[in-house]
Amino acid sequence: MDIKTKPFSFVNHRSITIQPELSVIPGTTTRSIGYWRASGRKFLRDRLALACAVVLVTLVFIALLGPLLSAADPNQLHVNLQNLAPSAEHWFGTDRLGRDLFTRTCLGIRVSLAVALVATTLAIVFGTVYGMVMAFFGGWLDSLLMRVIEIFNSLPSLLVTMIIMTVLGNGINTMLFALTITSWSGTARQARGLVLQLRKSDYVTAAIMLNTPLWKIMLKHFVPNIMSILILDIGQSIPANIFAEASLSFLGLGIQAPNTSLGILIQAGQDQMLQHPSQLYIPVIVLTIIVLAFNILGDGLRDALDPKFKK
Repeated sequence: MDIKTKPFSFVNHRSITIQPELSVIPGTTTRSIGYWRASGRKFLRDRLALACAVVLVTLVFIALLGPLLSAADPNQLHVNLQNLAPSAEHWFGTDRLGRDLFTRTCLGIRVSLAVALVATTLAIVFGTVYGMVMAFFGGWLDSLLMRVIEIFNSLPSLLVTMIIMTVLGNGINTMLFALTITSWSGTARQARGLVLQLRKSDYVTAAIMLNTPLWKIMLKHFVPNIMSILILDIGQSIPANIFAEASLSFLGLGIQAPNTSLGILIQAGQDQMLQHPSQLYIPVIVLTIIVLAFNILGDGLRDALDPKFKK
């Protein structure tokens, strides 16, 4: 059978028109939405979490600007102004020593939030580094450090904190140390699990082959990929540390007078509960609002940062 072939000929490529498979609406552009942008949109749609964020920001501004508006010395004693009811001059009234309760409440919010934020930061940083080192090296070191985490998880945190405060003495530095010691293990466990998955990635292997220092690998490759988990841990650790600080101060193991915190205000209000209940109810309500708002905000951040969660 004879096969007839045609000679090859050049075709002008400009005459060829390619029809697009997908039609784009004129005047619109298509672009992908990143992880953080999508998480931000989901968080903004959560009205309850957004309202709690506004409440917390408002409380922070009140704590910072409240003493300036009141213009009252929180530690100044006034014998003639003891146990006054809330009024236009003293918005929350006065305590048994004649001190302005609104100013002391603002300072108490400052101290409680500052202690909780610093303790949470120390615990998150230490737990993250601890977990990343475990997962990166593995082997017997991973097993040994994991046993340490299990020991800390098996102990009641409040009891350990009280023992540390009793042995080392009262004070803010001792409280920060105690709160950090009892709250880092959860972060370390989560960081370990995530880094175990990231360690097998190609870019991590390439960084190891290039003799990249460990701290650079952690900051460049590990931390950005576990940032969502760290944000969730921060949202859950802050209210726990606020409540722990208030409990220790209420029991007399935390911050001591003449300093103030929400726990000290609750302890002082307990003695005046029957005669002047507002001295107890006001710091209790403030503490409840702060802890509840942080918990709801943490739940909202968890739902927003979870790519599998859809409302």
